[in-house]
Amino acid sequence: MKTLKNKRILVTGGAGFIGSHLVDRLAQEKPASLVVVDSFFLGREENLIEARKNFPNLKLFRMDASNLAAMLQLVVSEKIEVVFDLAVVPLPTSLDFPTWTIETNIGIASTFCELARRGYIGTLVHCSSSEAYGSAIHIPMNEEHPLIPFTPYAASKAACDHIVLSYRETYGIDTVIIRPFNNFGPRQNPGSYAGIIPIVVKRIMNNEPIEIFDDGEQTRDFVFVRDTANAMVKIYENENTRGKVINIASGKETSVNHLVDQLKNVMNVPNHPVFYSAPRPGDVRRHCGD
Repeated sequence: MKTLKNKRILVTGGAGFIGSHLVDRLAQEKPASLVVVDSFFLGREENLIEARKNFPNLKLFRMDASNLAAMLQLVVSEKIEVVFDLAVVPLPTSLDFPTWTIETNIGIASTFCELARRGYIGTLVHCSSSEAYGSAIHIPMNEEHPLIPFTPYAASKAACDHIVLSYRETYGIDTVIIRPFNNFGPRQNPGSYAGIIPIVVKRIMNNEPIEIFDDGEQTRDFVFVRDTANAMVKIYENENTRGKVINIASGKETSVNHLVDQLKNVMNVPNHPVFYSAPRPGDVRRHCGD
């Protein structure tokens, strides 16, 4: 079993929602160094407060992870051995700026594949997305499920996965691809980039009606963010994962209507008003991982 103890680790997107929880988890492994790169498009420095307490020597760089020259310089200067690549332009942005989203996301993946090919890093743990699958053709969705992306974001993530696997096949780089399903938990993105759980909670707290898109029968597979971070570490430790794609999912399919009802009950407002809006572009109908 591999270990992260005394390793020199880089986390791209490490000030973001999932990334900051991964940094928290990595700090427990007692690495030699822990470096975060984030563009702060969605990341926030306050997401790393806990990590800084537990790992005071944490380094944070505001940089574009798709810039090969900049990442090369950083990886060399910091003597990075392991990269957890979570940097990404998110789905909502891809609906307004598809070309930029595609170019940036593919640029990030290809940058670290190239650094691995040239021998500057030892292991690349690449974070994909369940969105690459599109809507479920069969349930549960295992790693052999076809990739039928619905949005430019999803297409860029599917393309990144193909690039990573091609570098593994052609150059033998030490890599694994992780596909998390719908994460929730502390530090989830605010505003227009928020997930459904914080949006519903905020509307209830503000005494505003809850908006549900389409008929609310679309389903998701929700995973607590700290479970995802733990899984990422375990996947790194297991050398049998190399060259594979691995889902991180609960295996439980939950409809939006059911989720909203559960949240209303937990917050003791079972009769809180709900209204339905037109479907959002690119929303998948069913998701449930295996």
